[in-house]
Amino acid sequence: MNNQKQQKPTLSGQRFKTRKRDEKERFDPTQFQDCIIQGLTETGTDLEAVAKFLDASGAKLDYRRYAETLFDILVAGGMLAPGGTLADDMMRTDVCVFAAQEDLETMQAFAQVFNKLIRRYKYLEKGFEDEVKKLLLFLKGFSESERNKLAMLTGVLLANGTLNASILNSLYNENLVKEGVSAAFAVKLFKSWINEKDINAVAASLRKVSMDNRLMELFPANKQSVEHFTKYFTEAGLKELSEYVRNQQTIGARKELQKELQEQMSRGDPFKDIILYVKEEMKKNNIPEPVVIGIIWSSVMSTVEWNKKEELVAEQAIKHLKQYSPLLAAFTTQGQSELTLLLKIQEYCYDNIHFMKAFQKIVVLFYKAEVLSEEPILKWYKDAHVAKGKSVFLEQMKKFVEWLKNAEEGKI
Repeated sequence: MNNQKQQKPTLSGQRFKTRKRDEKERFDPTQFQDCIIQGLTETGTDLEAVAKFLDASGAKLDYRRYAETLFDILVAGGMLAPGGTLADDMMRTDVCVFAAQEDLETMQAFAQVFNKLIRRYKYLEKGFEDEVKKLLLFLKGFSESERNKLAMLTGVLLANGTLNASILNSLYNENLVKEGVSAAFAVKLFKSWINEKDINAVAASLRKVSMDNRLMELFPANKQSVEHFTKYFTEAGLKELSEYVRNQQTIGARKELQKELQEQMSRGDPFKDIILYVKEEMKKNNIPEPVVIGIIWSSVMSTVEWNKKEELVAEQAIKHLKQYSPLLAAFTTQGQSELTLLLKIQEYCYDNIHFMKAFQKIVVLFYKAEVLSEEPILKWYKDAHVAKGKSVFLEQMKKFVEWLKNAEEGKI
C-alpha cells in the first residue's frame, strides 16, 4: 500500500507533459497579414508575379490557419472588420480586387490568381467558399464600385468551377434583398458568368444546387413575380436569364397542374370542377391549350393499372377513355390541340407495346366522342405523324381515313 502511495507524484508529472504538448501557438492574424502585405508591396501589381509569390509563401506561412485573413487581403487589401470595413489601424495594400480597375478583363486576371492558389493548396477551397459567402453578406459595407468588381470576379469564378453556386444563398439575406443590393449585384454577377459560359451552363450549375427555382427571391416578396423579374433583368441586358426564369416558372406550373389533376381524378372529382380548375391555371400561368391537352392525356393514362395482356388492354383502354372523353373534349377546341393529342396517342401506343394494336380504336372512339375531328386526323395521316410506329399506325388507320375522305366528299 505504501509503495502505491509513493508512486502518485509521477502521475501529475505525466499530466504536465500532456498539457505542454497540447499548448497551441497563439493565433496572430496581424503578423500573418504584415508578411503577406509586405510581400505584395514588393511584388507590385503584376498578377503573375503575385500568383508566384502566393505559391511560394504557402510553404512558409500557415495558409490553413489564416485562410480568412489571406482572402480578406487579396479582395479588400487588409483584414475586414465585421460589416465589411477595413480596420483603421491595420496595414493595407493596393494589390487587391477592390483597388483594381473596374473591368471584366482585370477581374478575369484576378480570378486566375485565386484559381492557381486554390489548385496549389487544395485545402483552401472550403475557406475560400466561406470567405465569398461572408463577403456577400458584407455587401452593404462596400462601395458600389467594390460591389461591381466582386460581382464580376464571382461570376468568373462560378464559370470556371472555383466556386459552387450554393454561395448565392448569401444573396437571399433579408436586408440585402430589401434594399435592392442583391438584385443589382446579381446583374453584374450573371453578366460575367454568362459571358464566360452560356445560359445553359449557368442553368446546369444552378440546378445542381437546387437554385434554379429560387432566383425570384432576389426581390422582396411583393415583387416576386415573373413580370417584375423579366422587366428588371431584360432592362439590365440579361434577356436570356429572364427567359430562363420564365421557362422555369412555366415548367413548375405544368408539373403542379399534372400533379393536381391526377389527385382530382383519383378522388373522382366531377369533370365540371376539373375543367374549371384547369382553365383557371391556364389563364393564371399562360399555358396554351395544346400543352394542356398533353398534360390531361398523361394524367388520364396514369390513373389506371393497365392489363398486361394485349387482347384485353384495348377493351380496357376504350372503356376508360370513353369515360374521360368529355374532359378531353373540353380542351381540344383548336386544331393544334387535336393534332397534339393525336401525336401523344401515337407516342403512347408505341412506347407501351401492349397498346400497338389499340391506336386506331382510340382515334375512332375520340372521333365519335367529338374529341377529334376529320381535318386534324387527315392532316396527321398525310404528313403530321412522327416516326414512332409510323408504318403500323398508318396501316391501322387506312380504312378509317378512306371512310373520312369519302364522308368529306359526300358533304361537298
